Amino acid sequence: MTSADFSAVLPEVVISLFAMGALLFAVYSNKDKQAPMLTWATAGLLAVIAFWIGVTGEGTTAAFGGMFIEDAFSRFAKVVILLSASAILLMSEGYMARRDLLRFEYPVLIALAAVGMMVMVSAGDLMTLYMGLELQSLSLYVVASLRRDSVKSTEAGLKYFVLGALSSGLLLYGASLTYGYAGTTLFSGIISVASEGEMSLGLLFGLVFLITGLAFKVSAVPFHMWTPDVYEGSPTPVTAFFATAPKVAAMALFARVVHDAFGGVVADWQQILALLSVLSMFLGAIAAIGQRDIKRLMAYSSIAHMGFALMGLAAGTAFGVQAMLVYMAIYVTMNIGTFAFILSMERDGQNVTDIGSLNLYSRTSPAKALAMLILLFSLAGVPPLVGFFGKYYVLLAAVEADMAWLAVAGVIASVIGAFYYLRIVYLMYFGEEGDGLDTGGSPVLGGFLMVSAAAMVLGVINLFGVEALAAAAAATLVN
Repeated sequence: MTSADFSAVLPEVVISLFAMGALLFAVYSNKDKQAPMLTWATAGLLAVIAFWIGVTGEGTTAAFGGMFIEDAFSRFAKVVILLSASAILLMSEGYMARRDLLRFEYPVLIALAAVGMMVMVSAGDLMTLYMGLELQSLSLYVVASLRRDSVKSTEAGLKYFVLGALSSGLLLYGASLTYGYAGTTLFSGIISVASEGEMSLGLLFGLVFLITGLAFKVSAVPFHMWTPDVYEGSPTPVTAFFATAPKVAAMALFARVVHDAFGGVVADWQQILALLSVLSMFLGAIAAIGQRDIKRLMAYSSIAHMGFALMGLAAGTAFGVQAMLVYMAIYVTMNIGTFAFILSMERDGQNVTDIGSLNLYSRTSPAKALAMLILLFSLAGVPPLVGFFGKYYVLLAAVEADMAWLAVAGVIASVIGAFYYLRIVYLMYFGEEGDGLDTGGSPVLGGFLMVSAAAMVLGVINLFGVEALAAAAAATLVN
C-alpha cells in the first residue's frame, strides 16, 4: 500500500479506528452508561469527517490498483451520507435514552455502517463493492432488531436479514457471471470488454443479476417487499436512518456500477432501470394511500422517491446522474425533517405513529404544523418548494434522453402520491376533535424540523450550491 492509497482511504480508516476504540472503551467501562457520550462523539466525528472530505478533497485517485476510487462523485455521496448519519444520531439520542433503547452498540454500528457506505460509493471493483455492501448490511441487520423485547423489531431484523442475504446472493451470482465473461472484477476492465462489439449473453445476465441485487438495496419494485415491515418494526430512529444514508449509498453505487462498469452499453440497462422506476413510482404512490401508520406510509413514500431517483439514472447521461444526486440530497433533507417530526409524536410520553393522532394538531403546535406542512408539500413536489425542483431535474433528464413517456408517468405518479401527503395536512388543520399529542418536546428534534423546513423554502434561491457540486460529481463519473 502506497502513501497515495492510504490517503485515499484515510477517512474510512479514521472512522473504523474510532468505532473499534469506542467499542473497547464501552466494553471495559460502564457499557450502556457511555452510550449518550458515544452517540454525541460519533455524530461529531462523522460531521467533521464530512467537512474534511468536502473541503480538502480534490482530483481523482484510483487506489489499490483501481479497486478504490476517490473522486468528486464519491466525495459528494460521502458528504451526504456522513451528514445524514450524524443528524440521525443527534436526533435519536434523547428519544432512545427515554425509552431505555440507547445501548453503546448503537453509535458504533452506525459508524461501521457509514464506513461500509463510504466504501460502496468508492468501489472500483466487484470485490470492493461487495465488501462495502456487506459491512453496511451486517451493521444494519443488528440495528433493525435493536429493541430486543419487541416482537415487531425482531421480525423486522429477521426479514431484513433473510431478504438482504437473498439480494446479496443474487448480486454475487451476477458478479461471478460478470467475472467469468469479462475476465476481471475491475470496473475499468469490465467496461472495456462490454464495449467491444456486441455484449455477450453471459455478461448481460451478469448485469441483470447485479441490477437485481442493487434494486433490493434501494427498495425498488418488485424487490421492495421488506421495506414496509422493516420501517414499521424497527425503532423510529433506525427507520429514519434506513430512509436516508443507506438510500444515498445504494443509489450512488447503482450509478457507479452502470456507468463505470457498463457505461458503454447504456441501451442494455436503460430500459431495465426505466421499468424499475415506473413500477416503484406507481406502487409507492398507490399503496401509501391506504396506510394509517405514518412509518409504513413513509416506507411507501421512500419506494416512490427511489423510483424518481432511478428515473434520473435511467436517462443514462451526465445530466441524469446530476439530477439523481440533486434529488437524493433534497430527499435526505426532507426525510430528516419529517422523521424529526415523527420522533416528536408522543402522547403521555409514549410514541404514536397513527396519522389519526394528528387531528387538529395545528391548534396546539402551530409552528410545528406549519413546518410539517412545508415538508409534506415539498415531498409531494409542490412548487415553489425545493422538492419540486428535485422532481423537475429528473423529469427534465428523462425528456432530454428521449424518454418523454417516463417523464409523463412520473408526473402522473406524483399527482397520485400527493394525495396521502395532503391528507396529513388536512388532518392537522381540518381534522376532527380527538386525543391530541403532547406539546413541547425535544429542542433538538424541533431544531431539525425547523431547519429542514426552512431549507425547503430558502433553497429555491440556488439550492445552496448543491446543483454545481452535483454537476461536477456527475462529470467525473460520466466522461
